[in-house]
Parts: sequence; structure tokens; C-alpha cells
Amino acid sequence: MSIEAVLAEARSRIDRVDPVKAYRLQREGALMVDIRPYYNRLAEGEILGALPVERIVLEWRLDPKCPDRIKEITEDSVVIVYCNEGYASSLAVRDLRDLGLRNAIDLIGGFRAWDAEGLPVTDGGLPGIT
Repeated sequence: MSIEAVLAEARSRIDRVDPVKAYRLQREGALMVDIRPYYNRLAEGEILGALPVERIVLEWRLDPKCPDRIKEITEDSVVIVYCNEGYASSLAVRDLRDLGLRNAIDLIGGFRAWDAEGLPVTDGGLPGIT
């Protein structure tokens, strides 16, 4: 199976929202989770109010049953996960849903789509590194 097929299968099982809807959900209490590597966040900036949780530890921090989770995370938490452009986050959301985080949502287009919409971000500090 190709990665395109894996991605399509994952997306068939998850909810995805555009940046404007994600911003509204964030203002209503949804937690934005940035799975991008540190250098991407440093270079391009971050969504204001987002929590960085790198992909390598994501399941342990967001599994509602894991003792190492972020303490506020429950099965009912609304969590919007994003990466640079919305590919890796689709797979991450699939995995989180499989762990029981039923309100995990993928941000369509990732950070770059959010930024292109002019929604609130911090400034990046390393121009040219993406």
C-alpha cells in the first residue's frame, strides 16, 4: 500500500477542519497541538495558544488513559492537531482516535494554511529554515 492510500484511509476515519473553523473552536476551548519539530516552530512561528507536542511523544501525552498524558486530557477533550501542511497530522489524528481521543481533529493545510489566513501566530526566528 502506498502512503497516498494510507493517508486517504486515515482521512476517511477522521474529522478535519479548515483554519477559520479551527480558530473558532480554539476560542471555544479546543486545544491546538503543534506536532512540528522545534526548528519549524522556531523558523516559521507558532499558533498563539498552541501546545507544542512533538510527534515522537504525541500518543503518550494525549492518550486519555496514559499516566504520562497531559493531565487535562480526557476522552472528551477537543484537540486540533497540526503539522506544516496537514499530512503528518492526519496520520497522528488517526492514531489518537484509535487510542480513544474521540474528539481529535486534523487542521486542513496545517500551520501554513493557518498563517496564510492571517490568523494569530508568533514570529519565527530563523528565516529560511523550514
